[in-house]
Amino acid sequence: MAPEAPDRQMLGEHGRVLRVAVLCMHTSPLRQPGSGDGGGLNVYVRELTAALAHLGVDCDIYTRRTDPSQPDQLEVESGVVVFHIDAGAPSLDKDDLPAVVSAFAGRVGEHLAHRPVDAIHAHYWLSGMAGHQLKHRLDIPLAVTFHTLGRVKTSNGDAEPRHRGDAEQRVIDCADVVFTSGAAEAAQLRSLYDVAPERLHVLTPGVDRAMFAPGQRHAARAAIGLPQGPVLLFVGRLQPLKGAELAIETLAATRAAGAAGAHTQLVIVGGPSGPEGEVTLARLKALTDDLAVTDHVRFVDPLPHYLLSTYYRAADVCLVPSRSESFGLVALEAAACGTPVVASDVGGLRDNVVEGDTGYLIADRSSDAFARRVIDILADPLLALRLGDAGSRRAERYNWRASAAVALEVLDTAARRELVACL
Repeated sequence: MAPEAPDRQMLGEHGRVLRVAVLCMHTSPLRQPGSGDGGGLNVYVRELTAALAHLGVDCDIYTRRTDPSQPDQLEVESGVVVFHIDAGAPSLDKDDLPAVVSAFAGRVGEHLAHRPVDAIHAHYWLSGMAGHQLKHRLDIPLAVTFHTLGRVKTSNGDAEPRHRGDAEQRVIDCADVVFTSGAAEAAQLRSLYDVAPERLHVLTPGVDRAMFAPGQRHAARAAIGLPQGPVLLFVGRLQPLKGAELAIETLAATRAAGAAGAHTQLVIVGGPSGPEGEVTLARLKALTDDLAVTDHVRFVDPLPHYLLSTYYRAADVCLVPSRSESFGLVALEAAACGTPVVASDVGGLRDNVVEGDTGYLIADRSSDAFARRVIDILADPLLALRLGDAGSRRAERYNWRASAAVALEVLDTAARRELVACL
């Protein structure tokens, strides 16, 4: 057993963590998911910090200022405060952010000198780099959640900064806690980064069942003006990683098969992401022309959850054709709404979608393979009902309050022990 650490400055009388610095450098948790750099990470940070606050832990979220009009600080709810930190020009491109990590860490450190915390929880590799510096400056434990892994993405052909994998390795080698979304990501961390097992902890995302729950499909479609024929749904940022192109190709293959799929529509909810975002959107629209499905594809801007849940309920099938996913929150949200999922057989989607029970996993990245499973569901209402019911029941186990309790227990333990020394 590791020796007990010296008393730290803020721990409660029972050794409990009272305040956590949450680093979310590259994107604000207040940003609308599905646009720019906003996605599942933003939802994760917002929901987990809210749940921790309900357990009595103050969460100070530090994010880079990307708009001069953003206030220095904003109390989101009792116990959750967002601080906007100046580090580089507000309009700085994401590819240039590594150059301002030290500036970000320095300014956060100045805040923490006057507003001390018991632990740091960094989200994404850039925040991990900043957290690494702050750990040594302040002598407090560092927990990190990567959300995506550079070495996994490059193995799938995605372009990533050349030094990202090595930077992640340095953070991992010094982190006191490495949180992972599930068994698949944990296996990737062990095999690609050699994470010490005692520092690896599964912290599954949750889903807000008050928002994401089954409902009447006809009513949902009427509410958002969708036709009553078969509807496929894609939710996510419009970037190659998420596979919107494959979703469009799947629609074309489904319609071409005739019978149950002949009149199928596709709704794409999401916005351009990154410097190539607008080019990607134009390419997707051109693809609908090339495949003669333009009149059967509806592009919808990113939506708040109270509206997004209606789209999930309106769909017959949710497509998640990502090239990689640490977890795949979209698949969980769809399942919670009783909508069958057809997803790529990758990463955390293997933990999230139960083959033949809540949906289907497709190993072959071909539109025909996806379309075959879509048609199976559209042609068999009893199968669709069974998959949807099973998915909704299974989603009940994913609870943000329970995840926060796990996080707090792990952080409490880390705060009482000797800090991990850098390798």
